[in-house]
Amino acid sequence: MVKIVYSGPLALRLRSLAKLSQIAIATSIRHALGRRMADDWDANMETGIRFVRHQFTAAMRHRDIAQGRELFDSLQTQTDDIYEVTSSAAQGISGRWYDPKHRESEAVLLYFHGGGYTFHGGVSGRFAQMLSHHTGARLFAPDYRLTPEHPHPAQAEDAIAAWNFLAAQVTAEKIVVIGDSAGGHMALMLLQSLKAQDKPQPALCIGLCPWTDIGDRGASLQGNNPTDLVQGWMALQFGKWLDPDQAFGREALSPISHDYSGLAPLYLQAGGREVLRDMIIEFAQVQKENGADVSLDLWPDMPHDFQAYDSMTTSSTAALARIRHAIDTHIAAGGSLTGLQDITIV
Repeated sequence: MVKIVYSGPLALRLRSLAKLSQIAIATSIRHALGRRMADDWDANMETGIRFVRHQFTAAMRHRDIAQGRELFDSLQTQTDDIYEVTSSAAQGISGRWYDPKHRESEAVLLYFHGGGYTFHGGVSGRFAQMLSHHTGARLFAPDYRLTPEHPHPAQAEDAIAAWNFLAAQVTAEKIVVIGDSAGGHMALMLLQSLKAQDKPQPALCIGLCPWTDIGDRGASLQGNNPTDLVQGWMALQFGKWLDPDQAFGREALSPISHDYSGLAPLYLQAGGREVLRDMIIEFAQVQKENGADVSLDLWPDMPHDFQAYDSMTTSSTAALARIRHAIDTHIAAGGSLTGLQDITIV
């Protein structure tokens, strides 16, 4: 089941609810006529994807990005999964701790939220709760600076600051760096910053639908627009906001252009129907050729950030279980991802 969570001004809540209702009705009609986004998706799944896509579009095209964020946050759809996790503000740094009621892992997760480096709403807190609950691990989520107000290197600086904050309390071999979407980009780029500063690597780096190239790469970036909540043009715009004057350049800011051999092991997940699919697959292939320890699981039936569907789909349920397995394997045994292949179609 899906529940609705509101925030912000009443006018925006009503506007978003009206749009959600309009999309739901139109989607139901299309399904009745046999016109589905994907044959194996029901009307609820398609409605959610179309709604988030609309909200992202309206927010990014708003003349004031701060107001655009308010619009995006005004109505969020969530699963009815219950997460037994408490949250508290961190001391000495902007961010939040998430503690599972039943802590079952020695790992501490450093989680970078998604949102194209531009958005950070209630959906990010929900994602953090989900990860902490399913992994049984304590999680720290920094509130890093956002674009377009704060372009690179703000995010890279905030990532290393978050690492230093956590590493002062936990040994590196117990830290797992994890991020979704742009947060996956942030996690991957952090490994390069740690290497450059001669700092220890984490036990594992997990990229969930990670953004691996800030430029135009892969046929899926445009070809999967019909089946994804994020669109190709959005990814390119996020890249422009990250480096507006091209002062640093695409190669410097794209993980796929860097060598991850000798760094922390990488575990990646991707959806077969997301726009970032091809660049994620290519990143895994390139890093394997470089000699990096990398594994990728691909769920062909899923869109971007599908892990958030949790118990609603068998694919998201399986993905969350694989995340737990990857963390437990590296923290407990410090070994390779037993049972996970280099690139697996799940």
